[in-house]
Amino acid sequence: MTKILKGKEVSDKIIKDLAQRSMKLGKKGRIVVLGIVRIGSRPDDLAYEKSIEKAAERARVQIRKFVFEETITTDEFEEEIKKLNDYNVLSGILVFRPLPGHIDEKRICGAVSPQKDVDGITDASACFVYSGQGEGFAPCTAEACMEMLKYYEIPVDGKNAVVIGRSSVTGKPAALLLLRENATVTICHSKTGDLAAACKGKDIIIAAAGNAGLVSGGFFNEDQTILDVAVNFDAEGNMCGDVDFDAAMENVYAVSPVPGGVGSVTTAILLRHVIEAAEKSCN
Repeated sequence: MTKILKGKEVSDKIIKDLAQRSMKLGKKGRIVVLGIVRIGSRPDDLAYEKSIEKAAERARVQIRKFVFEETITTDEFEEEIKKLNDYNVLSGILVFRPLPGHIDEKRICGAVSPQKDVDGITDASACFVYSGQGEGFAPCTAEACMEMLKYYEIPVDGKNAVVIGRSSVTGKPAALLLLRENATVTICHSKTGDLAAACKGKDIIIAAAGNAGLVSGGFFNEDQTILDVAVNFDAEGNMCGDVDFDAAMENVYAVSPVPGGVGSVTTAILLRHVIEAAEKSCN
């Protein structure tokens, strides 16, 4: 019987630990605060913000919001980010992306202090993921995948894994984190010739292409674990991932659902990064 890898029990465990760590920091006089930075009021940004606020309350992390008009320029926004870097009350900074098209996103990501880059968007964080050394944090979704595998005791050492997607947000960092745990990793993408053949014999699949139903029957084997981190919407407007979940349930060892899978763990990892940044600032 296929195992469903639900995110809630993983995130609950993480947040329980975070609440205790927050209390310890409070006793040292350090209040943990996450600065949420967004431009405008996109519905998906507001939904994500609400989910963070709910989890943050349980983790004893305070939220400060910094909201800017959509008319803001790159220069102006960059200056605002630099001000937040110097705002000592903030333990971490989260910039909601994607940014409006007229904003130079690379410049804005580079403006965030590595010490407060809890979402893994700076070059320093990329170097940290690559080398395992230095400042910064891994992107939250990639780290959440590893947390799911660890919690459900899915072996990684010596296993063959495939990551579908090569973005700097999930695909590339997920591949590097798998390598760090001694997996043999294949990275696939939209130009991969026979994607199903590349996935069929693998022990672990991380699906992050953003293509609903892409991963289906021809990709599967009965010993396989699949983590679906994509967020898509079907013709009826229902949220779904890249994986044909019903087909996976008949053919693989374990699979994470969308929604209800990696998403809540990603939020918990974000809050863990905020608390880790606060702890480092106290040392």
